[in-house]
Amino acid sequence: MISISDLDFHFGSRTLYDNASLHIKPKDKIGLIGLNGTGKSTLLRLLVGEYKADGGSISMSKEVSLGFLNQDLLSYDTHESILHVAMQAFEEALRLQDEIEAILVKFETDYTDDLVEKLAALQERFEALGGYTMQSRAEEILEGLGFGTEELQKPLKSFSGGWRMRVMLAKILLQQPSLLLLDEPTNHLDLPSIKWIENYLADYEGAVIIVSHDREFLDRTTNTTVEVTGGKLVPYAGNYSFYLEEKEERNLIQKGAFENQQSQIRAAERFIERFKAKASKAKQAQSRVKALDKLERIEDVASDAAKVNIKFQFKVEPGRHILRMEHVTKKYDEKLIFRDTNVHIERGDKIALIGANGKGKSTLMRLVAGSEAPTAGKHQLGHNVIMSFFAQHQLESLTMDNEIIQEMSEAGSKRNDMELRSVLGSFLFTGDQVFKKIKVLSGGEKSRVALAKTLISEANFLLLDEPTNHLDMVSVNILIQALEQYQGTFIVISHDRFFVENVATKIWYIEDFQLKEYPGTYAEYEQWQEDREKAAKKAGLPSPSAPKPQPKEEKKAEAAPAKTSSPDQKKALKELAEVEAKIDTLEKELAGYEKELADPKIYQNTAMLKDATMKFEQVKKELGRLNDRWEMLAEM
Repeated sequence: MISISDLDFHFGSRTLYDNASLHIKPKDKIGLIGLNGTGKSTLLRLLVGEYKADGGSISMSKEVSLGFLNQDLLSYDTHESILHVAMQAFEEALRLQDEIEAILVKFETDYTDDLVEKLAALQERFEALGGYTMQSRAEEILEGLGFGTEELQKPLKSFSGGWRMRVMLAKILLQQPSLLLLDEPTNHLDLPSIKWIENYLADYEGAVIIVSHDREFLDRTTNTTVEVTGGKLVPYAGNYSFYLEEKEERNLIQKGAFENQQSQIRAAERFIERFKAKASKAKQAQSRVKALDKLERIEDVASDAAKVNIKFQFKVEPGRHILRMEHVTKKYDEKLIFRDTNVHIERGDKIALIGANGKGKSTLMRLVAGSEAPTAGKHQLGHNVIMSFFAQHQLESLTMDNEIIQEMSEAGSKRNDMELRSVLGSFLFTGDQVFKKIKVLSGGEKSRVALAKTLISEANFLLLDEPTNHLDMVSVNILIQALEQYQGTFIVISHDRFFVENVATKIWYIEDFQLKEYPGTYAEYEQWQEDREKAAKKAGLPSPSAPKPQPKEEKKAEAAPAKTSSPDQKKALKELAEVEAKIDTLEKELAGYEKELADPKIYQNTAMLKDATMKFEQVKKELGRLNDRWEMLAEM
């Protein structure tokens, strides 16, 4: 499909590609990996023609169509609805639709055979292009990427950058190009959307090249890995996990060959040194010199597996209880985020807060940090707790004119320059790099500086909001090692499943406007959620994780009737209070049956299952009747 041959490309004096070659076949699903700065995104731009190669060639057949998702698309702005923007993917079908509508208008005054034939031809082509289903397909993909049905008619301009990127991704997916080029597609997605796109790409009929630092995502979406290293494109015939195993084997072979060659070189050099002055051996010595000059040297294995060893220092040891929040409710105007939720964090907890965007994860972090007050409820920080909060917007608070080492020394940890350079070395800033100005750093480098500052802050309680954004795989691995060595308590928000699996021992998730906890690793949580979904489906119940409507009590408050002395109104108010009390009782009963039916063990006892299902249906039916009665009374 595409052939890259002997590619050369330079940025100024820096060589990104030197005689690099790669062949891309029609159904390849390629993960393009490598350290930041090696030229992964550059290769995608070379493929779409944004950059021109300095040497070599990129050839592709005329039938190849390209779809390129990149971070530049964030700047696209319009007042058009997101559904309209996504449907721009159907350029020809939309043009045909306009032509068909114009002919139908003409029919009112000019009904001719020629027009009928033209209409039939247009409609046939329109149907072949999927024109009759294009809107439903666009809606399906937008909703799969996290948009609510009610949001599809909102203007693109009203959404933040991350949500705009989802719209552009939807448009590219709808175009169904023969080669999808996705540059960091998961950067602006939450976990449900990442899982949705994994399933979509699994069935995608074209080829895909993905640049991503999410190894779990690469494992689930790719069947080939291409590493950009040393100016070359090195292919591996499997996903990212296969690449790791295969590369280790290749490195062992290369290391053995290198050491064997070095041994031969040393022996030849000793012979030359010993006999170069002897007339009888001079010819042989000279021959060996020539052989060494012609020898194609095997390179030693360069390790990119940085090891971290940070000595964390706490000013004080906190008490057993780090934080308690009791009966917390949080609302923005009439929008409910949390209701009657409780938070309890103990010393040493390693917590990951996961879930879909818009559920309140960042709000909860601000409530925990105390930077935002709850609408109701208590917030109590424990004894001797020192908190440090990392979030992406804090990159902007770095002092742009500071050198990296200066920025670190101003973090207030009282570490000397040698200790700070040791920490920075762990975060891939070595030698004179520590004297770089903050303003010349990339987004990933700024993230590493801000994380290093957070980790040396002597805080015993860390709040980390999306710390892996903009980090490459080596940097993510460094952060994992640092948090493994950290003796304090932390909460981390992340959609990087590999990262979460390796740092967290408790999983927090938000369901029914409340914070809930799973006491285990992410892999265990995933399995538990899968079992819940299966059990609910088997029992004919809605998904436990499906979005719930705002609770009735919130609506009751809005619909509270005005006070009146009318006897009919007094009677209605009394009945309304009685109905509300019954609804509260039945909602609790229903929740109990839902929990019972979500337990896989109940399916081993037919009698218990039948009894619980029957009671659930009875309560559900009665609750529906009472809710209808409540709405009627509330409007009186």
